[in-house]
Parts: sequence; C-alpha cells; structure tokens
Amino acid sequence: MKALLLLLAASAAVAQPACDKPVYLTFDTGHMGVAPLIAQTLKKHNAKATFFLASEPTQTGGTTLDDNWAPWWRERVAEGHDFGSHTWDHDVFLEDLPDADGKVTRFKFRTQAGVNPPVVRELTAEQYCASLKKVGERFTAMTGKPLGPIFRAPAGRTSPALLSAAKACGFAHVGWARAGFLGDELPSGAHPNAQLLEKALRDIKAGDILVAHLGIWERQDPWAPAVLEPLMTGLEQRGLCFAPLRDHPRYAPLFAPLPAAPSKKP
Repeated sequence: MKALLLLLAASAAVAQPACDKPVYLTFDTGHMGVAPLIAQTLKKHNAKATFFLASEPTQTGGTTLDDNWAPWWRERVAEGHDFGSHTWDHDVFLEDLPDADGKVTRFKFRTQAGVNPPVVRELTAEQYCASLKKVGERFTAMTGKPLGPIFRAPAGRTSPALLSAAKACGFAHVGWARAGFLGDELPSGAHPNAQLLEKALRDIKAGDILVAHLGIWERQDPWAPAVLEPLMTGLEQRGLCFAPLRDHPRYAPLFAPLPAAPSKKP
C-alpha cells in the first residue's frame, strides 16, 4: 500500500501542468539591505529569479561580493536561480569613443555605485570585457559555480559597439520589458509603492522581463517586500509564474551545455 501511495504521488507530480505564462523576475545588486527579505519572498512563492552582480557598497560598510555576502549567494545558487554580470564597478555607459578611422574600441563610462562619488572614465573593449569576467571569477570563488553567459549594463545603457565587445567575450545583454520596469529606483514621494504596484499588476504580461534591485539608497520607502510580495501574489492569481532566464526562449540556447567532444578511436 505504501509503495502504491508513493507511486500515485509521483504520478500526480508529473501530471501537474507546467506554467505556460512565465515572467522573468530579475534583480540587480544594490545596498543589500532588503536582500534577505527578497530571498524569503522568492522562497515563499517557490519562484526562480535571475540576479545581476556588481561589486557595490552595502549598508553594513562592505561590498555585495565580499566574504560576508558569500553565504547568501551560495544559498541562492542552491535554490536554483540564475546569475549574470552587472560589471565589476557598476559602469554606466555614456558614449562610444571612435578612433580616427571610425572604429570603436574605447568607451566612456560614469562609474557610480551606491554612495560612492561618480567618476567618469574611459575603458577599452578589453577592459570592459575584463570587468564582466571579474564578476564571474569572484562568483565562482564564492559559490563554486560559473556565472551565466549574460550581463546587464548598469542603467540598461548600451551601444551596438558595446554589445559587440561583450558578445566577443561571451556575454549577451539582458534588458527588460517596458512594463517590467518596476520603479524601485524612483523617488518615493513622486512614485509611492501603491502606485508602482497598481501599474505593475495592470501592465505586466506573460513573457516580460522584470527588473528591480537588492536595495536602492535614494528610495526612502523601501520597495521590497512591500511591493514585491503583493506583486508576486497578484501575478500568480492572473495565472503567471516566475522563471529564470535559462528558460527564456532568447537566452535558453546560451545556457545549453556544450556538446561533448567526440571520443578518439584507438
């Protein structure tokens, strides 16, 4: 009888229909003050998300990728989320810097993360690539797992030349849907949580990529979990579910394992 019950339970689990209306919830790093609350909310909803990592200052005086936060990132890996680069120094693209022949191999950025004062600087394509890869190296050191082949440019600002430079070193850019801009980085006074929640519940549709942060310094009324919890509940009530970017039709091929090398015959 016990074996029969186990078989029936397994069959029921297999028979459950997969959600065919996914949305892709993504988080960029921030001051990390709400990171534990966000993790709790994701676990409560059994939801998978995607995190984009940069080395940013935290409310506790460290950085998002320091040893104090390594256990938190390992827990997210164990839960099955996806991870991408957000550039090491949180470099916001400003403009291409073409050479005398019109070829773009350098870029201008505003390097700005949290409470750190902004600095305008130039990077070559190789230096930008190194910044993306540095996040991956640190992520692997913390978690033992590789970073995904994806990145998000801070503020979402790019150019064709910048995207080409990133692609050349193995990174595809991930933006977000217009309705997926959840507004947690906007001023609380002009954009209160109730307004952001109403807009998101009204406009988000299946297939959208959503973007929020693990804490925004400037926002006085924290967005998470005040908006995140009712947003996730409301979207689920509409029949939507939450998937990592490895399930997105545009990015899934990038996550596919490489085919095994053919064995050499003796």
